[in-house]
Amino acid sequence: MPVDPQIQAILDKAAGLPPTHTLSVAAARARYEARLDALPPPAPVAAVAERTIDGPGGPLKLRIYTPEGDPAGGGGPFPLMVFFHGSGFVLCSLDTHDGMCRNLCAGAGVVVVSVDYRLAPEHRFPAAPDDCLAATRWVAAHAADLNGDPARLLVAGDSAGGNLAAVTALRIREEGGPKLAGQLLMYPATAHCSADMPSYAENAEGYGLTRATMEWFWAHYASPVDAQNPHAAPLAAADLSRLPPALVQTAEYDPLRDEGERYARRLAESGVRVDMTRWEGMNHGFLFWAGHVDAATEAMREACAWVRRVTRQNVGAP
Repeated sequence: MPVDPQIQAILDKAAGLPPTHTLSVAAARARYEARLDALPPPAPVAAVAERTIDGPGGPLKLRIYTPEGDPAGGGGPFPLMVFFHGSGFVLCSLDTHDGMCRNLCAGAGVVVVSVDYRLAPEHRFPAAPDDCLAATRWVAAHAADLNGDPARLLVAGDSAGGNLAAVTALRIREEGGPKLAGQLLMYPATAHCSADMPSYAENAEGYGLTRATMEWFWAHYASPVDAQNPHAAPLAAADLSRLPPALVQTAEYDPLRDEGERYARRLAESGVRVDMTRWEGMNHGFLFWAGHVDAATEAMREACAWVRRVTRQNVGAP
């Protein structure tokens, strides 16, 4: 279908901006932080707090979102979601994804722990996945302090954050615990930009995220050799069995569409329970616009409903 008119209006407003890959890292970061004022207001949550833990590379900041009590009468412990923000392993922050985390917290009734992992190029692969694994293990170990249930622990992320969520699930399977109830992968990057994906050609320009910007991101993040490592590009993993259930959301007008869908198919072929939705007319990053773009609002509802479903199935699990 054509680009959704609500998305096209957003693209038209940004049409005169220089492409991300033409900017310095500092300028690109500043531009992404500046767009916060344009985003729709998020859902209310009960509480937001920050704390710093010991990470593999030094202090690691977390932002913790607690939902309102369950209308049915429960006030916790809540399911736990460890969230990793996107933007190519190079850009964005706890602040840029604050609204998305609030929407997930309120909509799914989960404690969301957003991770301020180290960014490239200052900290190249494997700094980010190391931080994300450490944060996930910390959340599981400190679930009681967070009013959370460690038997209902998920990982989640958008774009590069979806990559980090998938990689964290892989590493937990390989390296031991904690058990995960699910992985929410929102238009995830699962392969290096050199992979043969038709969506890279179809959506190379004109829809926000471009092929050139993805090449810029990967050049900052990982070497060509690292890019074949499943902990950098999880689609390269030989074995995707014994992983937690997944929801994979993709967008029609996204260079990353095909790698996300290939990852979902491979998970399903490996015996993993997978739900996959391609959101027609949408572009990369569309979930930022939940509450403003109708389809984005529906996609956020889908994500939250899926989280509620998989966490209910794990109530009382060891």
